[in-house]
Amino acid sequence: MAGGNDLIMGSMGENDKYEGRIPENGGSEAGDGGSEQQVAESVATAQPPADPQQEIELLKKERDGLYDRLLRKQAEFENYRKRMDREKSDFMQFASADLMKELLNVLDSFELALKNAATQNGGQNVLRGFELISKQIEDTLARFGLKPIEAKGKKFDPHFHQAVSTEATDEVEENTVIQEMRKGYLLNGRLLRPAMVSVAAKKD
Repeated sequence: MAGGNDLIMGSMGENDKYEGRIPENGGSEAGDGGSEQQVAESVATAQPPADPQQEIELLKKERDGLYDRLLRKQAEFENYRKRMDREKSDFMQFASADLMKELLNVLDSFELALKNAATQNGGQNVLRGFELISKQIEDTLARFGLKPIEAKGKKFDPHFHQAVSTEATDEVEENTVIQEMRKGYLLNGRLLRPAMVSVAAKKD
């Protein structure tokens, strides 16, 4: 019996010896964790990563710069387009200004002929013909934007009237247009030529 007890005690001693060698968390897990940590440290040492926040800030600055340039180019193009549209519109409206001025001389001659024909005996047919021609010319010019300036009886306006004489009178208010020597015209709302007028002055 004593020999059996010694054998059992010897086996327990061997078990205690092996237990002292086994780690608390298991030998295989401790070994694997250590290997992974070593690989990670090796990679980090070989190729250090760039700062992500710095890269993001650089990309944001580059994006903002490109966007600002795009907005500037769009604004420049829009201004250019508007300017071209305006110049085209002005050209279409006022390209015929020189022609209109020449035709106005003809219209002036017609008006003078109408006045003379009205004072002659037997000139009713001539007068009627002149009236029709004058009306035709006026209608044609009106379709191209020509409009006569109202002058007689109106308050003198230096923007539309050109005073060539004054007449002292108490019949109308001072600075009133009392006579129109030559008609003035607007072309599409813009002054083509002022009306030549006589203006009332205060009578002494």
